[in-house]
Amino acid sequence: MTTQTFTPLVPPFLLAPPGVYRPQYDTRLLAQALRREDMGSGTQVLELGTGSGALALEAARRGARVTAVDISRRAVLTARLNALMARAHVTVRHGDLTAAVAGRTYDLVISNPPYVPSPDARPPRKGAARAWDAGHDGRTLVDRICDAAPAVLRPTGVLLVVHSGLCDVDATLDRLTGAGMTPVVTDRAMVPFGPVLRSRLPWLRRTGLVRDEVEEELVVIRAEHA
Repeated sequence: MTTQTFTPLVPPFLLAPPGVYRPQYDTRLLAQALRREDMGSGTQVLELGTGSGALALEAARRGARVTAVDISRRAVLTARLNALMARAHVTVRHGDLTAAVAGRTYDLVISNPPYVPSPDARPPRKGAARAWDAGHDGRTLVDRICDAAPAVLRPTGVLLVVHSGLCDVDATLDRLTGAGMTPVVTDRAMVPFGPVLRSRLPWLRRTGLVRDEVEEELVVIRAEHA
């Protein structure tokens, strides 16, 4: 397991208009884990929740054949534009996680899903917060990805997912193990609370998710398909 020093994403000119998640610490941490994977021209990669397409472009730059999915039509358009500007071959589909690629399988699945705990029990159906809010425990999308990944991974395929320690790393490891995968935390990084977490600190403290912390831990979990 490694603690990372962040390096820039490629390309540096990514579009990320309002309503589309702008690459941040979590994107960079997952990108660095992605760079350690063995990829070539025959590697099929699926990104769930692509946002601006930053991670999809990173995989395409490594030579992989990439499909990227997002439920936000604005994100889909943004990822397509970013791929066009980067002259990268990335297929971007609109849809809800793996439903957009039914019947297909991949060597590598990557995801930086919404994972921020929210006072609202259900994730928002529209608006900018859809890119980060994920229910009371922050696990609404994380759990769905853990459950769905085995069906879209080829034998010996790999899932890479990043999320905050606030939404229970052990729960993710247990869920992936229960789904027949072999998970391990490969990367950790401590980062300052961003504007969203700072804005809801009173609620987070009332629920016991934080005490006096001013930073959150980000983790990358790598899970191999049996």
